[in-house]
Amino acid sequence: MVRGCPALVLAAGASSRLGQPKALVPIGPTTLVGLAVRRLQQAGCTPIVVVTRQSLLFEIMTKAVDATVVVNKKPEQGRTGSVQCGIMSLMGDKGRMPRRVVIAPVDRPGWTSNDARLLMGQAATSTLAYEGRSGHPLLLHDPDIEAVLAAPPQTPLRDLIAPQLVQGSCPHIGLNIDAPEDLDALLGLESVLLE
Repeated sequence: MVRGCPALVLAAGASSRLGQPKALVPIGPTTLVGLAVRRLQQAGCTPIVVVTRQSLLFEIMTKAVDATVVVNKKPEQGRTGSVQCGIMSLMGDKGRMPRRVVIAPVDRPGWTSNDARLLMGQAATSTLAYEGRSGHPLLLHDPDIEAVLAAPPQTPLRDLIAPQLVQGSCPHIGLNIDAPEDLDALLGLESVLLE
């Protein structure tokens, strides 16, 4: 059995194209942030940290009750800054950097808890793929964790790491909730994603 590891849910984006906070988009009885936390729990991830922006803190806390919620004070700098914020939270007062961490952007819900478990079994930084198309979540291993922590927060993750692709089981791995028309795709897949 694969040993659990810590996880980050990235939910600090401005959602300017979508026009509403992505993390709070409803899907069945939950929201995208609640779905991500639930799947990570089912995969055996612990602890789970949700990184959000100050304006969403309270609402995210009510939807991600089994996770620690932290604020990225400068979310406009990009995802790397949110990953840094989450890793620093995982380090906590012990000051120990995790050796690996699962990273799940809230706007990329096309994966399953089985996919996350598959990633957790990898010995190097990895991301899911389905029929050659890459997706999420991402498993970040040390020394890539160190590289991310040392980088300027606005540096794109793709400039810092080169994950290996791992064949996932879900054909919706590439699903990206970015614009209003993406909500139709999400609604069409709701029953599949909630399994």
